[in-house]
Amino acid sequence: MALSYILDIATQLTAPRVAAELRPLVGDPDLTTEELMEGVVAGRETWVRVGEAKPRPWNVVATDLGFTPTTWVVFRLSKQQEIGPQLDDVVRWTVGLLDHVPGDAVLHFDYEVVWLVRRDGELSLNERDDIWTPSRLAAVGNRPHRRGTPVFS
Repeated sequence: MALSYILDIATQLTAPRVAAELRPLVGDPDLTTEELMEGVVAGRETWVRVGEAKPRPWNVVATDLGFTPTTWVVFRLSKQQEIGPQLDDVVRWTVGLLDHVPGDAVLHFDYEVVWLVRRDGELSLNERDDIWTPSRLAAVGNRPHRRGTPVFS
């Protein structure tokens, strides 16, 4: 079973534009926006794909967090690599992307565990220290944030 982390974003930017903003963050100068839209292996063998969200009334992000995603980014971790460093990449890519993409957003583990939420410009990180290790908190840097996140029902 693959470990998938999903970044759901409610933004005015199109999915290809979000992919274009993500492209330089993953550190592969040969990577194209089109490849990110189709799905590509990046970083430490993490599969990454950007797509356009299809609004569904039963979407847990909409019902539990109060915003409807327009774009998603899936990060599927490789079973062949250590998980921790891949998660460090996911956090670094997500936080960097949020610097360039406006709107509400949530990073979660397969609709089970909320890692971070940005609503109305305010960033909230899960209070669990096993998720927000010192290296992942360092990726957040000096960006204003608080600890404590909502959970999915």
